[in-house]
Amino acid sequence: MLDPALVMLCLVILAALLFDYINGFHDTANAIATCVSTRALSVRSAIVMAAVLNFAGAMISTKVAGTIGKGIVDSSNVTQMVVLAGVTGAIVWDLITWYYGLPSSSSHAIIGGIMGSVFAHAGLSALKWAGLQKIILALLISPILGTIIGYIFMMIIYRIFANRAPSGLNKNFRRLQVLSAAFMAFSHGTADAQKSMGVITMALLSYGFIKTFSVPWEVMIGCATAMALGTAAGGWRIMKTVGRDFVKLQPVHGFCVETASAGVILGASAFGMPTSTTHVITSTILGVGLSKRITAVNWKVAQRILIAWVLTIPASALVAYLTYQVMSPLLGK
Repeated sequence: MLDPALVMLCLVILAALLFDYINGFHDTANAIATCVSTRALSVRSAIVMAAVLNFAGAMISTKVAGTIGKGIVDSSNVTQMVVLAGVTGAIVWDLITWYYGLPSSSSHAIIGGIMGSVFAHAGLSALKWAGLQKIILALLISPILGTIIGYIFMMIIYRIFANRAPSGLNKNFRRLQVLSAAFMAFSHGTADAQKSMGVITMALLSYGFIKTFSVPWEVMIGCATAMALGTAAGGWRIMKTVGRDFVKLQPVHGFCVETASAGVILGASAFGMPTSTTHVITSTILGVGLSKRITAVNWKVAQRILIAWVLTIPASALVAYLTYQVMSPLLGK
């Protein structure tokens, strides 16, 4: 007879890998949207490049995984059902925002999902508020940094190349943008695949498969592969919103967006701070757009993006809470 706890563990792992796959076509679209919109790369070439570099980035470090797995809730309050309900909340919200082409944050979604399921299981006291404050602070500060750095970087390039013809400048930056897009895709892997690594490791610890929180290499490969496959599936709905509808970009702008965004994400990942690729690159596009003029930004699209940002944590937490309440009587806590 099958061990019910082992069955639950398998369901958690499958759900986490599904979340990583969805994250691949949901968030990676943001990472490559600018190079596609400026025609520095074709959609096919950008997706293949992003898939390979997402995998490479995901294998570099596990610091963000540790923050997600240990910084939200004490391990004594984690059960397989808590993790499964939390991941389900994140998956549902990601699919809703993907359907409507809204670049919401998978980082916020998984954090909100875990918060909602833990609250359903053990109440607010089970949450690690000090750890959550650090995580949420990083998620709030990174878009501000993205906007500022994007604006400053673009102004510096304007100053340096003030006497160059726009056509020649964009031709050269179209080549450079391939490198910056690769840099961005790699940085996305270092940040986003690790969220599922943290979730799966949390579940393995709860089951007793491992004794301390340390990400097994098999988990690293599995999550990196799932994200790479999701990336290969593409994500044109969100790519269109970010790369075309929000701010009209030329290759020089795309280069600034990708380089500045990747710098912010890699810097945060080095300290184990989970950033949102979506928030960083969207805010950097905003900064670059503002460097042109205020009217260069499509403020209606900006409003839709902001609403999705604000709703992500409470919405995914609510779905996770309801999932726990429905599933726990059926599958056990």
